[in-house]
Amino acid sequence: MNLTEWNARLHGLVIFRALLDDDVIAKLVDLTDRMAAAPQSTGAVCNAAASFEAALFEHTTNFGEYLSAAVLEAETVCVRQAAVSEVPPVLQTALDNELDFLRQLCSLTLDELLDAAGAADKLPFLPRWETKAIDLHAAYAQRMSEVGKKGYGMFAKHHVFTVENGQLVPVRYPDPQRLDELPGYEQEREKVIANTRALLAGMPANNVLLYGDAGTGKSSTVKAIANEFAADGLRLVEVKKNQLYQIPDLMDKLAANPLKFILFIDDLSFTANDDNFAALKAILEGSVGGRARNIAVYATSNRRHLIKETLSDRTGDDIHEADTRQELMSLSARFGLTVTFQRPEKARFEVILTELAKQHGIEMPHDELLTKAEAFAIRAGGRSPRVAKQFIEQCAAGVQK
Repeated sequence: MNLTEWNARLHGLVIFRALLDDDVIAKLVDLTDRMAAAPQSTGAVCNAAASFEAALFEHTTNFGEYLSAAVLEAETVCVRQAAVSEVPPVLQTALDNELDFLRQLCSLTLDELLDAAGAADKLPFLPRWETKAIDLHAAYAQRMSEVGKKGYGMFAKHHVFTVENGQLVPVRYPDPQRLDELPGYEQEREKVIANTRALLAGMPANNVLLYGDAGTGKSSTVKAIANEFAADGLRLVEVKKNQLYQIPDLMDKLAANPLKFILFIDDLSFTANDDNFAALKAILEGSVGGRARNIAVYATSNRRHLIKETLSDRTGDDIHEADTRQELMSLSARFGLTVTFQRPEKARFEVILTELAKQHGIEMPHDELLTKAEAFAIRAGGRSPRVAKQFIEQCAAGVQK
């Protein structure tokens, strides 16, 4: 393949057009542009080649490995189509042709590019990137068969997301919380885990409300589950209460995705006249659209009924006060599974404390550990897993002696 062909095939990508937005691939395109325009312009070609290599070497020295990973993770019209039905013949042919070209590109070296430009003896001082021959057709077919677990696009690179202006934004450094780091409340967590397994298996899964006292591990449970099952195709989308009106459009987009999603709403509560109240009711069950089988809502709250009420609310002039109360209570009833996390009694607190001490390698007589922890809990306002973790971390840091 001559230089003009390399350059034209890069610019002519259709199925994998998103690759041109990749910084490394974009710099390779720029390099072939400069070579095609003025192969004898040593300065311009050298600058473009160095820029490409600098960008590549930030990730790897092997261009074949980098390109193949980008191809397998790319979000394309074909992978989206395959998630819902058969890929049309026109798209399948274009996919096969581009995979064949990209397979050749994985083995392309700087010397081959320079030779194609008629400048084989130039730029000997530049480093040479490594290449790797890869059967992209087989690798892509394998990835397509696993798309329900590995995902595509940003979903292949990240498993936790937030919402900004109605769009998903990946969280690059999510909370690394693990389930085996959360002692106590095993029975409560097992209910949420079982519901998550049902979601992953494509079975009917409930929306979940985790409610109870502060610091008992409700939010940590959801984050740990997201980390635990990320390899099985689970993705977590954290949604703030004031973003609920944006969720229906987002759910429509996620419904066609082969992955499974938890929409996570932390520390949920409403006032009686909150506009977001009706929005969440519609998201849970009340809209004309059916519920997507690959999406479940997990919410945490310190309030069982989610609505803040006052005594005056019950003694006002509402003629149909019972109906109003039913309206306020109907939201929590739309969560099919409600799991209660109560403040731990002394025995459970000690179990949590002992396990956390083992995890952190705290060497302290058991009775002394419990006595100091009880005193710490009293000063902190009461027992909870959060208080136990704070105490153990202070022990590990040498603050508690």
